[in-house]
Amino acid sequence: MFYGFNFLWMYTWSPDRPPLPADEKALDFLVHNGFNFVRIPTDYRQWTHDFDYFNLDEPVFEHLDGYLEALRSRGLHMSLNVHRAPGYCINRNDLERHNLWKDEIAQDAFVHLWETFARRYKGVPSSQLSFDLLNEPPNEGEYGFTRDIHQRVMRRTVGAIRAIDPDREIVLDGIGGGHYAMPELADLGVVHSGRGYQPMPVSHYHASWWGPGMSLPEPIYPGTPWEGKIWDKETLRELFETWRDVERMGVRIHMGEFGCYNQTPNDVALRWFADLFSLWHEYSWGFSFWNFDGPFGIVDHGRPGARYEQIDGYNVDIDLFKLVMEARV
Repeated sequence: MFYGFNFLWMYTWSPDRPPLPADEKALDFLVHNGFNFVRIPTDYRQWTHDFDYFNLDEPVFEHLDGYLEALRSRGLHMSLNVHRAPGYCINRNDLERHNLWKDEIAQDAFVHLWETFARRYKGVPSSQLSFDLLNEPPNEGEYGFTRDIHQRVMRRTVGAIRAIDPDREIVLDGIGGGHYAMPELADLGVVHSGRGYQPMPVSHYHASWWGPGMSLPEPIYPGTPWEGKIWDKETLRELFETWRDVERMGVRIHMGEFGCYNQTPNDVALRWFADLFSLWHEYSWGFSFWNFDGPFGIVDHGRPGARYEQIDGYNVDIDLFKLVMEARV
């Protein structure tokens, strides 16, 4: 079972900032406290310039090599994720020139990128490295996305990877921002990755980048209304039932992202986290926090009212940390 965190060392490209090095102190914290999983969201613009998708600046991949070595040397699993892909990103998709579900060039570029990674890391055991193909595909109808087109793109990409590295562990995120399972892809023999952000008014209260985040009233939990439902543990159970259905088809499930922005009242956040963890423990699902430190993390997140204790040199939200530790199977 994999439990861990997302680390944002190569999360987004900036012309004046190279990828960050691996945070070895944080990795030592993970090992010391029994975690075993690190997800690395990446931005293809780190190695592609001016949408020249097929002319990859492969020396940039040496940063990924360094992350992998830092993780392997500690017995940690690395999940390599493309967060911004040619033609799609859940954040600022308007920055893209092409469309992953409409444009052949974007689809070809996406497959080419994963073929490049497959060749580069062939021979690395899947116990140490997995490929998480695309972060949080959108809802039906957004950006030209349809389930049928998405299914074809993912099947093509999985097939291209396996033609090079048949044993590589592959992960597919749910659609609708990662929240909804895709039973159509249950036959692929890959891990399906969900999200733990619902209800969004709890997890993203006052998050400026999420449309309704600044206008909704201060959340309560249980009891927040959202999308025609009153959210509590049973509403969460209902949400995850589609994932349970896919699991019954022989698919392994992992919750690849979850977290709560630091503007949500601390008591509300803790009650919500407790219900999430209770269900995932019941289902024996692994999970990966977004993220380790910062406003969604367990370290120095700044949520008013949180209690911190020093653990291995970090100011850790001790109440949240205890919930995380108890949730592991």
